[in-house]
Amino acid sequence: MERLNARKDRRSGQGHDVEAVLDELYTTPPSDFVARRETLAAAAKTAGRVDDARRIHAARRPTLAAWAANLLLRSQPEESWQFLELGRALREAYHAMDAGGLKDLSAQRRRVVSALSRQAAQLARDAGHRLSELVQQDLEATLRAVLADPDAADQWAGGRLVNALTPPSEFRPGTAPAVERPGTRSRPAPPPPPPARASKDELAERRRARQEQLARAKEAAEAAEQRLREERARQANVDAELQRARERTEQARRRMSAVEEQLRQAREEFQQAENEQQEAEGDSRSAADALAQAEREAHETAQHVRRMTVGTT
Repeated sequence: MERLNARKDRRSGQGHDVEAVLDELYTTPPSDFVARRETLAAAAKTAGRVDDARRIHAARRPTLAAWAANLLLRSQPEESWQFLELGRALREAYHAMDAGGLKDLSAQRRRVVSALSRQAAQLARDAGHRLSELVQQDLEATLRAVLADPDAADQWAGGRLVNALTPPSEFRPGTAPAVERPGTRSRPAPPPPPPARASKDELAERRRARQEQLARAKEAAEAAEQRLREERARQANVDAELQRARERTEQARRRMSAVEEQLRQAREEFQQAENEQQEAEGDSRSAADALAQAEREAHETAQHVRRMTVGTT
């Protein structure tokens, strides 16, 4: 089960990698899946990669829960690796633990599943899709299946789930190999159980192996919880910064609205002043015309008076 990281190294010489194309397709929201699939298939066919086009075209659209699980795997590879390791350790240790140890480990398992499902739901919201309660339940069931069933873990590690997974009634140890980080080797498979009539040394060895398995399971669970705590803290910081940005945007919007209102009032005042100026200019022209007429009449009257005065002397 090395697919979580191995595809990064499978790039062809021409830069075309149908595996990478399919990985991208299965993180595309279901509402856009078919259109994106047909675009990618057409591009591969145009490039002469007929087999790749056929594989892409055959891809099935995932449900919302399966898409969210795929998105979680691709967006959070470190947490996903730790989650897969936790599942492997749980499956190894489950059948060799007492009731007290099972209770403690089950509580850790519930916390990790709950936290990861919330993280996947947040990723889905960021991508524009809010998960309903029913879809959220399917997502949590898928994550529980990944912890309990090696086949389910292998399917999820492929990053191309089509449907939600159903957890088994009990943990299945399985024989699937561990998921590897780059540059690391998987742990060897646990030794087979001793025969029914084992010697004291064999029983002691079996007890020691069980304790080691339990220790690894608890270590993986604690690492997963620590990572989730860090991610929750980071998410809280991001949410706080988002809230501050929204507040700054709202303040700027209010200032802009006030400026726009002032500008509207100024435009009305300017229009009114311009109208009054035009009226005043008209009145001024009328008054100038009347003054000129009065001056002409006064001049003519004065001349008439002078002529009458000369005639009487």
